[in-house]
Formats: sequence, C-alpha cells, structure tokens
Amino acid sequence: MNGSRSGRGRKIVLWRHGQTAWNLERRFQGSTDIELTEEGVGQARRAARLLASLRPDAVVASDLRRAAATAAELAAVTGLTVAHDAALRETYAGAWQGLTHVEIVERYGEQYAAWKRGEPVRRGGGELETEVADRAAPVVLEHAEKLPADGTLVVVSHGGTIRTTIGRLLGLEAHHWEGLGGLTNCCWSVLGEGARGWRLLEHNAGTLPEPVLGDDD
Repeated sequence: MNGSRSGRGRKIVLWRHGQTAWNLERRFQGSTDIELTEEGVGQARRAARLLASLRPDAVVASDLRRAAATAAELAAVTGLTVAHDAALRETYAGAWQGLTHVEIVERYGEQYAAWKRGEPVRRGGGELETEVADRAAPVVLEHAEKLPADGTLVVVSHGGTIRTTIGRLLGLEAHHWEGLGGLTNCCWSVLGEGARGWRLLEHNAGTLPEPVLGDDD
C-alpha cells in the first residue's frame, strides 16, 4: 500500500492465538491443527476485551482451530463476523512438526542453526519463510485495503506467520526478519499506515513480558 491520503491512519493488529498444549510442551506445531487449552481460551477472552476497545472494523483469521477459537472471542464482544483464510496458517515445517525443541536441535541441528542465522531454510522440508510471507501478506493487505480511513483490522494468526508478514510489510530483507522477536500467546503487534507505508507501532503488546512458547521462539 502506498500510504495515500485516503488510507493514512489505518492500523493492522496482528494477534497471536492463545496457548495450546503443544506450546507448553515446546512441541513444533506448524500447520498441525491443535486446539486451545482452557488457559488459552481464557487468554483469548481477556485479550479480546482489550482489543475490542480499539473498535476494530474487521477481523480475519487463520482457519486452524487455535486461531479460529481465539478470533471467536473477539467476535463475541464486538459482533463482527470473522473471515477465515488458510493463507494465514502457520509455516508448514514437514518433519519438524510434532517434535519438541530439544528433538529438533538433536536431529536437525545444522538446519536449525542456519535458520537462526537468517538463512533460507526449508525446516523439515517445509516452507521457506519468504513463501509464508508470499501467501499471508497479500491477504492482510487485501483486507486492509477495505478499511475506512483510520480503520482497524485485526488479523488472528500464528507467531511465525505474523513475524514474516510484519517483515514483508515493513520492507525488511528476509534475513533481517529474525530481528523481530517472537510473540507471547495472545499478544499482538500493531502496524500503522503513514506517508511512506507501514510502520511498526507496537510489538508483542498486551501483557507484562512473559516467555515466548511456540514455534517462533
């Protein structure tokens, strides 16, 4: 988006889903469809009350259950209808999915290290981070384009997908995306549209700092 006068002031809130059992086990979820824990539902409910105060105009979410259930809590307090899109799913990570962090480091140590260095890596034979951005960022922009001036879009997605989308919308080169820290369960980042495009206004907001548990830590 070009930050034209009519669009200036729009905001995109990128909200990570609530806690899952695999988050607690430090087990890589990727595109595996894992549901929220009871605590995860509570996190979503509490965060939804805060996000509702922003008076969002639209909500779009990944169709995986953990994101869809998180988005449903915001819909319940705002009355908005949630649009679901598979393009907002977490990174597909092939053989890594279902493994714990320790197992990944033990079995795929060099691959993991290369990923952390910012090199293009198909983790577990899955998607590149740039491919995730290729599918997710256009969906976010498509929904943002429909906002009124000064409108707010809430995108409910996953840690890795949110990070790559932020990197793409900010125009950062892919090897710098790792510089954006992970998101805690049910926390969010905010992009605002200005004269020269999108700017990062808040990152991992929503609570006092807590450990990041998930695929993107």
